[in-house]
Amino acid sequence: MVHIGNDWDGVLLPLFESENYKKIRSFLKSEYQNYTIYPNMYDIFNCFKLTPYSKVKVVILGQDPYHEVGQAQGVCFSVPNGIKLPPSLQNIFKELKSDLGYTAPNCGDLTKWAKEGVLLLNTVLTVREGQANSHKNCGWMTFTDEVIKLISNKKEPVVFILWGGNARSKKQLIAKHHHIIESAHPSPLSAYNGFFGSKPFSKANEYLIKENLAPIDWQL
Repeated sequence: MVHIGNDWDGVLLPLFESENYKKIRSFLKSEYQNYTIYPNMYDIFNCFKLTPYSKVKVVILGQDPYHEVGQAQGVCFSVPNGIKLPPSLQNIFKELKSDLGYTAPNCGDLTKWAKEGVLLLNTVLTVREGQANSHKNCGWMTFTDEVIKLISNKKEPVVFILWGGNARSKKQLIAKHHHIIESAHPSPLSAYNGFFGSKPFSKANEYLIKENLAPIDWQL
């Protein structure tokens, strides 16, 4: 049984006991034995370990983990200290500077955001080395759709930041009392189509303050 170590354990129990998750486990057992899979199997659920269910104030949805050596750490868009910043993350930091004036950090580790209450959730939690979206059909989409619904069930309002088509397709899972900020994806292919200038960080904080919730300290 998966052990998260905080209140997600109770919240996610029905998902971990489901037939869908049993299929995911069986699939992953074979994948980890036969291929190089990211992230490390012990890091798959890191986003939940870093941001307890009761502390989630903002959700940023990613697609699937980075698929090159040393990048994926179970937290969407984040890379460990010392790893070169992927292009999407470079663009996120450019927008952070443009939006809030914070100097772009050299390190791509977003753990601080996670501990502030930002759930950094990929819609698919594993990937084969060098093959983006290679695990999209193994059951993770069903699993993370249920996670989004569980967060949507929270009475306290949550900000959902949806970048790109994959994330925006989840809008129908989110209850009306939450706040959605959406734009193009920060990828170099689409960042100039509406991601740059979208001010997601200041907009999220404006909403949290309006709801009498503490804003996120986005400075890294």
